[in-house]
Amino acid sequence: MAMTMHVDIVSAESEIFSGTAEMVLAPAALGEVGIMPRHTQMLTSLKPGEVRVTREGGEQEYFYVSGGIMEVQPHVVTVLSDTAVRASDLDEAAALEARKRAEEALKHRADDMDYATAEAELAQAVAQLRMIKKIRKNIGG
Repeated sequence: MAMTMHVDIVSAESEIFSGTAEMVLAPAALGEVGIMPRHTQMLTSLKPGEVRVTREGGEQEYFYVSGGIMEVQPHVVTVLSDTAVRASDLDEAAALEARKRAEEALKHRADDMDYATAEAELAQAVAQLRMIKKIRKNIGG
């Protein structure tokens, strides 16, 4: 029997995932991190991207997070994000539209606040589109 840990992925609106896992991969601010049971305690910020949870038996589940924080305890991992969505629930048309709006805002920036917001929105849209592409590749291949 493989060692497992408890994983919670929570958005501002609801709990997206709660269960046991053998491993979690997440987009930490300084690079992707892999967490396994008995990992040392850690608190890190997350950038927009994919959180991959490997369940017992090797089944993988994919989630998009818009950023946030991840708290790691030896047997518990908690991901807190303003937006967290199962990868299969991502809306490609909405992500393409968000990317287009953000790119336009960056071209015609009025002040620094609009620029920072547009950059953040662009990063989120690109991360969503990257996940959608990856999922399609995995399903097709």
